[in-house]
Amino acid sequence: MKIVVIPGDGIGPETVAVAVDVLKAASKRFDLGLVFEHDIAGHESLKQHGATVRQALLDKVKAADGLLLGPMSTYDFKDEAKGEINPSKYFRKELDLHANIRPARTYPGMKPRLGEFDLVVVRENTEGFYADRNIESGNSEMLITPDVVVSLRRITRFCCERIARSAFELAMTRKKHVTIVHKANVLKRGDGMFIDVCHEVGKEFPDVVVDDVIVDAMMAHVVRAPERYDVIVTTNMFGDILSDLTAEMSGSLGLGGSLNAGVQYAMGQAAHGSAPDIAGKNVANPISQVLSAGMLLNWHGQRKNDQKFIDAAIAIDRAIADSIAAQECTRDVGGKLGTRESGEAMVKRVAA
Repeated sequence: MKIVVIPGDGIGPETVAVAVDVLKAASKRFDLGLVFEHDIAGHESLKQHGATVRQALLDKVKAADGLLLGPMSTYDFKDEAKGEINPSKYFRKELDLHANIRPARTYPGMKPRLGEFDLVVVRENTEGFYADRNIESGNSEMLITPDVVVSLRRITRFCCERIARSAFELAMTRKKHVTIVHKANVLKRGDGMFIDVCHEVGKEFPDVVVDDVIVDAMMAHVVRAPERYDVIVTTNMFGDILSDLTAEMSGSLGLGGSLNAGVQYAMGQAAHGSAPDIAGKNVANPISQVLSAGMLLNWHGQRKNDQKFIDAAIAIDRAIADSIAAQECTRDVGGKLGTRESGEAMVKRVAA
């Protein structure tokens, strides 16, 4: 398996280095034959190439088996005419990574803030209220007058159906419960279609329990009783917000693993940002990036029907849980170690 590795901005080089070390340990133990091809995007690419991402890098990713992307300073990139392209958006759109899978769970050894839970947010990744993913060229936000902005949202039956199918297929491997999150009481046409399509797809999975919750109520319900939920499927913006909440509920946004998956390609990407204020200080939590790397291995194993990649992903998950239980982790999740040292603890467990 060839993986293109892009360290990203801010804390990215630190956390991605840990993730690569963990992947190398897994590759040696499970005979995965991982090959890493390193490249750049974001600020470093803008400095060297005049653009945050470039076509040659996309071609390299398409020729590989997976992409490991570090956190990017996406808010800094405002003018595409100057080469300031959001790399995360770029890869999601160009590789058609329609499903953003974001698990969140509590871990033994960490006192749960809101009770124990294990859930996954399945977020549609290619349309919705994200203006940069709605149309082929241009932007779906319009400045009507100096004081008036109009933002358009695109919802399609095709994208609703494929994200719903991703959610139900995942639920069949878990507790067989899907919760549809929406705002159909206000967004009657777009979210109304989203709900209808999800229920239609759900009929193909009679063993799965299905319910639906309005998004504002869901924010209260998931905080009050997160153990009630298994797989949560929703549109792009709602999923982005909800998955950050559930990651923080698990103990830290640094525990938020994330896989962006399509039919042909997948990208493991930490759910958090680049945190430039702590970059280079050896304090960043690398677990989100490591979880994302493990999810990338699992995706490849499922796609190729190769159990050793799935076993490696399970070993990485177990190493993370055991490191947290032993408090061999960073301070935000109850430990006292730095980024590098917590990475070394995970590497030892994966290699064992």
